[in-house]
Amino acid sequence: MEKNSLKAIVMATMIEAKPFVEGLLLEPAEKKPFLVFKNQKYVLVVCGIGKANAAMATAYCCIKFKPDAVFNIGAAGALTLSKPRGEIYRINRVIEHDRPDFRTAKPFIHNIPTIDSIKAETAILSTSDKAAVSPEEREKVSQYGGELVDMEGASIIQTCRKFQTPCFLFKYVSDTPEDTDNSSIRGKIREYRKKSFLFFTHNIHKIETQIKS
Repeated sequence: MEKNSLKAIVMATMIEAKPFVEGLLLEPAEKKPFLVFKNQKYVLVVCGIGKANAAMATAYCCIKFKPDAVFNIGAAGALTLSKPRGEIYRINRVIEHDRPDFRTAKPFIHNIPTIDSIKAETAILSTSDKAAVSPEEREKVSQYGGELVDMEGASIIQTCRKFQTPCFLFKYVSDTPEDTDNSSIRGKIREYRKKSFLFFTHNIHKIETQIKS
């Protein structure tokens, strides 16, 4: 598939996307089937929560806009207290603990490239369609090897590979096992979302260098 110089950002919710829309001066472009914002350099798609939504939105984005890279940036929950709120990580592996690999019967694993020149630690992300909020749920998911958890990342990676489009994941910790109330978690997303935008814009030249190499 022929690519162009447009870069795509796929985010689950408008809560996470707001500083990107405002900071990158993106204009509303579409409302259906997905909420889309765009300028000459970036297209941002708000996919909605869950693996199916993420896969459909990423496929739609790749087919219609043909970006030269896709970025999934947004909030993730920490499975243990070792990952503090507000910290941003480069994701180098994603585990689908609720989807077994038919060859091994073990959770499906996606290994993905990271950009070593970006000064952020790497982390392993677990993706599932069921949110892990309580300490007990987080502990259960952590047994598969993940450090963070979301509901979209694995589907975005898998879809990008189908379209041979580079994909990079960056996640900030919005909540930990100490956070068990959904309204409080939404508040933490709002608290740290601008930091993720500043991280992206500060490192965009390194990202662009990686894409071209």
